[in-house]
Amino acid sequence: QVQLVESGGGSVQAGGSLRLSCATSGRTIYTMGWFRQAPGKEREFVAAIRSSVDSTYYAESVEVRFTISRDNAKKTTYLQMNSLKPEDTAVYYCASSTSLLYGGNAYSRGNYEYWGQGTQVTVSS
Repeated sequence: QVQLVESGGGSVQAGGSLRLSCATSGRTIYTMGWFRQAPGKEREFVAAIRSSVDSTYYAESVEVRFTISRDNAKKTTYLQMNSLKPEDTAVYYCASSTSLLYGGNAYSRGNYEYWGQGTQVTVSS
């Protein structure tokens, strides 16, 4: 089993920044991802990173503005979000996979076995 605990959500004005954290415990994790879900919309991929920290993946809508990173010693994954826009408003979920995900597989939520409880991010204009 894997436990994921997210923190760092909140409310900011457009152009502001937030950093989300996801602490993991339990089984070895090989790929960590962040997804988000806005009201009335499906959960969508945001970013992913492999535990070897050799590759990162981003949704086109957040590339350049968001940065995913991982501290393996602390077993914590971060999502630094800069230049936030109102359309970034959503509940953000971290997710973990016990597999090394490559390319398009990292974008698919079905490839992640464990999920956090979610943290709300609200960006006002």
